[in-house]
Amino acid sequence: MADYLKHVKALKRRKKTVTVIIVLLFEILGVLSAMHAVMNVRTPQGSIAWVVSLVTIPVVSVPAYWVFGRNKFRGYVIARHADLESLTETVNTANERMGRFVARSEWAGTAITGTERLARLPFTGGNDVELLIDGDATFNSIFEGIDSATDYVLVQFYIVKADGIGEALKTRLIAAEDRGVQVYFLYDEIGSLGLPNSYLAGLRDAGVNVLPFHSRKGSGNRFQLNFRNHRKTVVVDGHKAWIGGHNVGDEYLSRSETFGHWRDTHMRLEGPAVLGAQIAFVEDWRWAADETLNDLTWVPADNRGAAQALVIASGPADDVETASLMYTQAINTATQRIWIASPYFVPDDAIVQSLQLAALRGVDVRILIPEVSDSRLIKLAAYSYFDEVSSTGVKFYRYQDGFLHQKAMLIDDNVATVGTANFDNRSFRLNFEITVVVIEPEFAKDVEQMFEDDFANSRLMQAGEYENKPYLFKVAVRIARLTAPVL
Repeated sequence: MADYLKHVKALKRRKKTVTVIIVLLFEILGVLSAMHAVMNVRTPQGSIAWVVSLVTIPVVSVPAYWVFGRNKFRGYVIARHADLESLTETVNTANERMGRFVARSEWAGTAITGTERLARLPFTGGNDVELLIDGDATFNSIFEGIDSATDYVLVQFYIVKADGIGEALKTRLIAAEDRGVQVYFLYDEIGSLGLPNSYLAGLRDAGVNVLPFHSRKGSGNRFQLNFRNHRKTVVVDGHKAWIGGHNVGDEYLSRSETFGHWRDTHMRLEGPAVLGAQIAFVEDWRWAADETLNDLTWVPADNRGAAQALVIASGPADDVETASLMYTQAINTATQRIWIASPYFVPDDAIVQSLQLAALRGVDVRILIPEVSDSRLIKLAAYSYFDEVSSTGVKFYRYQDGFLHQKAMLIDDNVATVGTANFDNRSFRLNFEITVVVIEPEFAKDVEQMFEDDFANSRLMQAGEYENKPYLFKVAVRIARLTAPVL
């Protein structure tokens, strides 16, 4: 019996020793990770959030940091450089051909130059554009485009589901392959986590080239889940493109019992600006497949349209924070109005200050966000910005008729954007996004009417609305905002 008790005590001492060693190891890793965060996390707020958590609760925070903490996609940068070397002559030729379409408008002086440098492409005229409101209009237009393809179709979505609209897309793509059209299909493996293998196998068996974006590819990315390819793009024959907020799922056609009406926006683009969307897809495919799509059309299409347009692809492989800079510049150029629709409104300090300054100089600033959200944390965080910017005259509208998921912006009377980027840290720094900037009064009028209809289905937040909330609600809001830099 005495020997047994000694054995039990020895086991307890051994467990305690192992526990102390593990805790000490995590403390050391927490400090080292905190130093890494200080040197590498892009924002001071993000650095502070990570440092505090890494030092105080390293057992939880260290694994989380090395899975979610990185904000620069190094491997993609290398692949992009290789891709550009392979395509240098082709892209240069395309740019030369696009030169004859380059046009200058009166939009805010040097704003065009700054936007072009962010996109690494010029604004071009000769584009035809169409605003597509909600899922039926969007997918009818996309399917019509796929059915008209004669050479190739490039398809990329963040979320793809094997439901009604997913099967309809699959049928269209297989039919295109059957008539000799090359189809390339790219999806994000995190966003499309529930996509069954049978769906992908059906496409591959029909000859469709199918790949996940594969953000975890490479030995240094095995546990990296933070980067997502959030782009939703279809390109047909290098002359037509569809870009916007819709993913492939029945809920995007308002067939969800949870959300009901799904309010979203896409756009159709035809003309020389489509080559910007094609370049973005080629770069993504190069990363996913380790191959360059050389046999594509790089001759700009002249649709004789009235719109100047530019496609801006942004992401964590960029030298600068492209999406954030694009929005900041757009807000700073506004002289009459800046209307913004975003389902996730958790902006950084630069955006907040730009909105405040715009309102102070008399610009009509309106922010349209959903009342019903699919993220409780982000909905709470958005409340924290209300008093901060509304005191300067910024108006907040909360959409009432279902879930608002569109990402659109209207600047004055002639500039509008439609794309995939939200007003949050993830879209600004962690996601691969794509946005179309259009300079054309008629298109701007269509966007204006769309916004007016949405405002009519929204409620204007009133002064004191946040202040009158219960204390615990305010605490939850402030905690949610603290998490914004690492969301």
